[in-house]
Amino acid sequence: MNKLKVLFFSMVMAFISINVQAQTNQSGNQKTVEIKTSAVCNMCKHTLEKAMAYEKGVKSSNLDVKSKVLTVVFDSRKTNADNIVKAVTETGYDANEKPAQERAYNRLDDCCKKEMGSH
Repeated sequence: MNKLKVLFFSMVMAFISINVQAQTNQSGNQKTVEIKTSAVCNMCKHTLEKAMAYEKGVKSSNLDVKSKVLTVVFDSRKTNADNIVKAVTETGYDANEKPAQERAYNRLDDCCKKEMGSH
């Protein structure tokens, strides 16, 4: 019975320790940035979220296609908002007021390109 109590207590303490550590990491170095993009479809969503997954320090990303806003959660010790904006433009999409890099934009599928005259 004592071994069971010790095991239960150890598991509870381990859970508390993990939970406290996760909360510390989120509040300390974890930042969120919202970027207005030129994305137009679900393929854009896939392309941008995949590109963000390869960016150093990015924890998660989500593009709301309807609003064209890309929300990125990142570790501020490893990257910053400017680097993320640059990565979006290097993927072929406008990021806030920064235009997409032309070479990357030209590689996008036709459905992901803006209407003629707006690039």
